[in-house]
Amino acid sequence: MTDLKAEQKEIRKQSGLAFLLCAAISVACVLFLPKLVTFPSVIGARLAFAIQTSFVHFALVLLAVRLVSSGRYRSAADIGGAAKGPPSPALAVKAAFLQNTLEQAFLGVGAHLLLASVAGGRWLGLLVASSMLFAVGRWSFYRCYPDGAGARAFGMATTALGSLTCYLVALAMLLGRLFGG
Repeated sequence: MTDLKAEQKEIRKQSGLAFLLCAAISVACVLFLPKLVTFPSVIGARLAFAIQTSFVHFALVLLAVRLVSSGRYRSAADIGGAAKGPPSPALAVKAAFLQNTLEQAFLGVGAHLLLASVAGGRWLGLLVASSMLFAVGRWSFYRCYPDGAGARAFGMATTALGSLTCYLVALAMLLGRLFGG
């Protein structure tokens, strides 16, 4: 039986650590990347850059699909497919990873496109940060998944916070345009 209070405490701790990592990487990318690379300024090029930085998201969905496909191929209990019943214990973590990665990738790519549609310059460094955080978050989430919610919270929060940062900056830009002129 899971100790709910202990799991919740660990989730808060791991989420706090993820927040610190995300803040450090996001700030570093916004402040230092513009000194190393020139970000696109025209909206079409910014949107193309958003899609290009989303390669990590697409690649990890592809990897997750491959994990599930390979798991099904090798398992008599799972080879019939999802419609035949719930996944076996051997496939359950891979299936959960795929489902969650699909959800997070959808939100992440949307965040990239939204941010690129409203912001340019140094703010595009967040697209790089978000992609790096997505990769770190997915790796940690998958590796720690079997150990429970507290263990996988760092990966989950790291994945989500990169996208959330893009959404919040895009919202601030939109509100600034709407109310600031």
